Amino acid sequence: MSFPDLIGSSTRFRAVLEKVNMVAPVDSAVLIHGETGTGKEVIAQAIHEASSRRNNRFVAINCAAIPAALLESELFGHERGAFTGAVSQRTGRFQAADRGTLFLDEIGDLPLELQPKLLRVLQEQQFEPLGGSRTVRVNVRVIAATNQNLEAMVEERKFRADLYYRLNIFPIALPPLREREEDIPLLVAHFVRKFAERVGKSIDCIPDDVMEALQQHHWPGNIRELQNFIERSLIMATGSVLRPSLEALSPPQAQLPARTLADAERVHILATLRETNGVVGGAGGAAARLGLPRTTLIAKMQKLGLSPQQADECHAPAFHGHSPLRNRVRGMSSALLPGRERLTAVAAGVSK
Repeated sequence: MSFPDLIGSSTRFRAVLEKVNMVAPVDSAVLIHGETGTGKEVIAQAIHEASSRRNNRFVAINCAAIPAALLESELFGHERGAFTGAVSQRTGRFQAADRGTLFLDEIGDLPLELQPKLLRVLQEQQFEPLGGSRTVRVNVRVIAATNQNLEAMVEERKFRADLYYRLNIFPIALPPLREREEDIPLLVAHFVRKFAERVGKSIDCIPDDVMEALQQHHWPGNIRELQNFIERSLIMATGSVLRPSLEALSPPQAQLPARTLADAERVHILATLRETNGVVGGAGGAAARLGLPRTTLIAKMQKLGLSPQQADECHAPAFHGHSPLRNRVRGMSSALLPGRERLTAVAAGVSK
């Protein structure tokens, strides 16, 4: 089954999609593990949409965002008078997700005192609302997610072992963006299209050196950080070429290791050529700016496969990256519209 809301062609990401395909048709519990910003909720939604429960509700709750004293009521509901301020009966998230899917984000932050009650729901599909004695039966699929090491928490007695094993029936590990470098051009293409429409701007392309920098960045905030960076860059863009300030990346791009010394040298020379509009020699040329003799710079350019004409090159994000990816993308999507009127992205949808 295809997932139009998920973007990626890397080996690591295709492995995730294969697991989604495997587990979606069954009702087993799923535990998604990944760093912040890797798209855990999007994967959970994809599982729901590919399942037989797709016509019923997908209900999400962040266990870390709700005070422990209120979380039981949020999950299981409460009866009138269950506690001070409970002036009426309230339905919890489990009942709201009946016949659908309940996504428990940041499950590692679930208080220990609530874990036995959650375990019972997972095993028996029934519970009692807070302050009540009536038993409520539900038919809910539970998908949980965390960025914590639950195995270590079990060893430290901060998370119940029986609940961990019940949630971990089908684990899915999401790779961080730094391990999906070849997916970055596809993600950038989508975000450019998405936010260009939102801010009312037309972006035709992203220069090679910019895409190179985006691919080499560590992205500690993963896809969410990339999304925010592209949105901010589009707000500040003044023309049809997206050239954001790379100093805005955190940590600074200059502190990140390049793939090779030749890669770093190529990016730096190309950026300098763009600053000089392709002029190599002379007082204001690229050689002078780089502190090199003109002949030395020309020799380096020949070795790296660079030419002054490349200073004017500008490509759609859909055609960025290494040649194998570029060929794959060309088979997936059309290029620019006639006259470079507007960027056509490769795919739609991405992580939250």
